[in-house]
Amino acid sequence: MSGYDLSYVALSSREPEQLIDVLGNDLGMAGEAIDAPGGDVHIFAAGKSGLCVFNSDHPLLDNPGGTGLDHIVLSSADPAAAAKTHGLTVIGEEKGVGAKAQIRIAPEQTVGVRTRFAEPLVLPKSGQGLVERIDHLGVASADVARDEAVFVTNLGCPVESRQTDFEVSMAVESFTSDKYGVIYHNRQPEPVGGLRVLFVSIGDFELEFLQDIDPTAAHVVDHGHPGNTKQDRGVIGSYVAKRGPGLHHIALKTPDIKKTLAHLDSKGRRMIDLEGRPGSRRAKIGFIHPSALGGVLLHFVERTEI
Repeated sequence: MSGYDLSYVALSSREPEQLIDVLGNDLGMAGEAIDAPGGDVHIFAAGKSGLCVFNSDHPLLDNPGGTGLDHIVLSSADPAAAAKTHGLTVIGEEKGVGAKAQIRIAPEQTVGVRTRFAEPLVLPKSGQGLVERIDHLGVASADVARDEAVFVTNLGCPVESRQTDFEVSMAVESFTSDKYGVIYHNRQPEPVGGLRVLFVSIGDFELEFLQDIDPTAAHVVDHGHPGNTKQDRGVIGSYVAKRGPGLHHIALKTPDIKKTLAHLDSKGRRMIDLEGRPGSRRAKIGFIHPSALGGVLLHFVERTEI
């Protein structure tokens, strides 16, 4: 969104105090309580953007009762004019966090990414904890070409990069003879499936759109265990099939993922990954279990930017 920055991403948690404790005390992020219609919320600085923690039943949420990433809020001095400029339909107008005027956009016009424009909000000053900034927000996508048309062509966001994550299965046959020895033969690799990935920049982070390449294949999801391309594809495919496209997870950039994961483990937080594993953009990634955050799916990223 050329000319726009992310004000904050709204995190809906069934255990907001637990999430606040992880972000503030465990990760050392600067945060503070801030007034909002329907009850105060807590906001943390993450680079140039904020993480706003809501109780899952807060009336300002688009999906009260649900958990995870609820919506994103983009800064604009004139929210209504911003929507009009891009031909977006406004479905609500109200006072939001910090008593700032905000408008809600019809989610089908932003490929399921629940989006709002709001007057600029002053964030807490960033601390020196284990988090540098938001690395990306993961979006479960039905069609990355459609995502690009909306966020790049219409809204003017630059493409950071495009990527295809693909997994194949390769069988090896062995022929063992008491006279001729052993001969190995590689069969043709068989595709298991994968993801088509689009990174679109907004301010100092990206939206990561993830599309299941073969939605007709079975989705394998091994909950609570370190993932791989096959499982990541299964998670995204299952999400889109059940809920439609939309915000899926948040990734925070850390300078030392091994240290960060070990630190959270030492605090007794339930973890999915204890070691960084390969991720997009030559990164190492590692997930904390969503039960430790009241239903918010969050992972950490260590990577060198190019």
